[in-house]
Amino acid sequence: MLTRGLTKERAGLVVSDRMQKTVVVSVERTVTHPKYKKILRRRTRVKAHDEKGECHVGDRVLIVECRPLSRDKRWRVSKVLDRAQTLAEETKDVGSERSAEVQS
Repeated sequence: MLTRGLTKERAGLVVSDRMQKTVVVSVERTVTHPKYKKILRRRTRVKAHDEKGECHVGDRVLIVECRPLSRDKRWRVSKVLDRAQTLAEETKDVGSERSAEVQS
């Protein structure tokens, strides 16, 4: 039986979810400059397959490399690491803080 090689895994931030079953993920990596030895941050935007449509802008996700699914998609979302706070959650948190201050 043949064994597959190691699959690449990357963690990134969802920057777009406007397509059906596809999200754009920004993956950040650090590189040392060969001459000046400064540590630089490089970002790559990749399209990843999101079958259930559960990812939204601002979520941190883990993506894994897979076979080509379309012209641009070579990654799929493995799991959602952190959810982004929505505007409704933020206003609810601020509202509860203000009501606690008023009652005090």
